[in-house]
Amino acid sequence: MKAHFCNLSSVRTRSRRTARVLVACILPLACCWVFGLCAVSDTLAAGIDVPAIHLDLNDPKAPQNISGVLQIVLFLTVMSLAPAFLVMMTSFTRLAVVFSFLRHALGTQQSPPNQIIIGLALFLTFFIMQPVWQSIHQEAIIPYQNHKISGEEFLSQGTKPLKAFMLKQTRKADLALFVSLAQKEKPKDPESLSMATIVPAFVISELKTAFQIGFMLYIPFIILDMVVSSILLSMGMMMLPPVMISLPFKLMLFVMVDGWNLLIGSLVKSFQ
Repeated sequence: MKAHFCNLSSVRTRSRRTARVLVACILPLACCWVFGLCAVSDTLAAGIDVPAIHLDLNDPKAPQNISGVLQIVLFLTVMSLAPAFLVMMTSFTRLAVVFSFLRHALGTQQSPPNQIIIGLALFLTFFIMQPVWQSIHQEAIIPYQNHKISGEEFLSQGTKPLKAFMLKQTRKADLALFVSLAQKEKPKDPESLSMATIVPAFVISELKTAFQIGFMLYIPFIILDMVVSSILLSMGMMMLPPVMISLPFKLMLFVMVDGWNLLIGSLVKSFQ
């Protein structure tokens, strides 16, 4: 017992000595680090001048300052809404919805994953909208860069090809709905409508078209599910899920008919 207590006392003495040595070594390093940070902060504060944002409404230049701030806010707002513009004013909506219907009709759960579906729909959107963007570049961007047209003409010329694309894919009933909801005078022609009226009508038409294509995609796979389920019931295999048996046949049928080629070809041609 005495030897045990002697060993404990020796261990405690060694631990205390080790702690003192560590404190003696770390404390100067910590002090040097703190003083170094203070010196660096003083140097940065002395060498960099950060301007303060001050807006005085009584200042004669206040309207100019306010207009500059509003321009910055408007630019940031447009940049944040750019993905919504890409989704709502292009062919992306129809493509993404149809691909989602196809995945559910096949019954493959999360295959292909959402990243692949969105990426494929995005690149197909670039392919389909390429003539429209070329028209915008030729009719609006290049003249504006050469200072041949003003900012208002740039907006009007830039929206014309986009309006023509959306009006070509928009049903008259959907367009008439939003014209009546706007409670304004009926325009002479559809091209004179504002984007606020054309865009929602275009989105509704795209959703309807996508649902129609999705219904057509479901029919052969539903028939295959019914055939498989009836065969399993006739064999007395009521506990076996029909989806487990029909899934390989669905994949085989889709691959044999070259489904991706047919589907994407039909989708691209539907916008022409």
